Amino acid sequence: MNAHFLLAETDNFKIVAIAVGLLVLLVGALFVFKYFNLWIQCVTTNAKIGFIDLIGMSLRKINPRVIVQSKIAGTQAGLTLETKELEAHYLAGGHVTNVVRALIAADRANLPLDFRVATGIDLAGRDILDAVHMYVKPQVINCPDPTVSGVEYLDAVAMDGIRMMIKARVTVRADLKRLVGGATEETIIARVGQGIVSAIGSAVTYKEVLRNPDNISKVVLDGGLDAQTAFEIVSIDIADVSVAGMKDAANVGALLEAERAETDKKMRQAEAEGRRAMAVAAEQEMRALLEENRAKVVEAEAQIPQAIAGAFRDGNLGVMDYYNLRNVQADTDMRNSIGGDGADSDSGPEGGS
Repeated sequence: MNAHFLLAETDNFKIVAIAVGLLVLLVGALFVFKYFNLWIQCVTTNAKIGFIDLIGMSLRKINPRVIVQSKIAGTQAGLTLETKELEAHYLAGGHVTNVVRALIAADRANLPLDFRVATGIDLAGRDILDAVHMYVKPQVINCPDPTVSGVEYLDAVAMDGIRMMIKARVTVRADLKRLVGGATEETIIARVGQGIVSAIGSAVTYKEVLRNPDNISKVVLDGGLDAQTAFEIVSIDIADVSVAGMKDAANVGALLEAERAETDKKMRQAEAEGRRAMAVAAEQEMRALLEENRAKVVEAEAQIPQAIAGAFRDGNLGVMDYYNLRNVQADTDMRNSIGGDGADSDSGPEGGS
């Protein structure tokens, strides 16, 4: 009975061992089937990624295909890339494929870009591959940008008061050293727009701007507007410049002269109206002053009888002196009446002789 039990137990153990072995072989076959193709690619391209490394990537939740393809591409391009650095960048949330492509493009263009700088730019949120492409092939930016500001032209005024409309195109190249922390395209557009408006405002006349628009570009370009930005300004070109409101006019000068003449006419009329108003005000002031002086004369004349009465009271004037004074006044009124073409005078005493 015991022998029969031991035999049955041995058979069960063998069955379990065979099942476990088959399970191990099945898992191994799955691993081999899953990673064998990638491992063969690494061996044939000298990428130096082992089979165990591929399994470890899966355990670390890293996509082995991304690491293998990126390292193969870099190795075939002549770059020296460490597998652990690629894995670390993948785990940090970086775009490994973009970084490797950017390194290859930079190497072909003889750009000084190493792996640490490229991964730092990528982790900072910049598209490193697009930045390398922009360095190799500079980008043209419209100033102003209608898609951002909704305005197609810059508005500036020269020293002679003529309003001008200008559109510029700025050619920029990415600066790989300043991509992290450097200002974006919006800053370039704002600075260039400010520089153009300032340069036109310094022009004596609008004719200087129309005659030599490249001078505006030179002044703006010499201002170092790309400082602390992620770009290097290659050139600033004035694409379009015109006088405001006269874009389609055939003879801008004649129209401006006509408008200037009309403006001068209105100014002269306003000045003449101002002078007339001042003259009327001065006339009114003089009339008021005349009436004031007349009132003073009347007031002074009204004080004469009072003075005479006071002289009588004080004994300084006698009766005969008073009558002599009245005679003199009557004689004076008569002479004034004769000299005034017989006009009656009301100033003489009644019945004087």
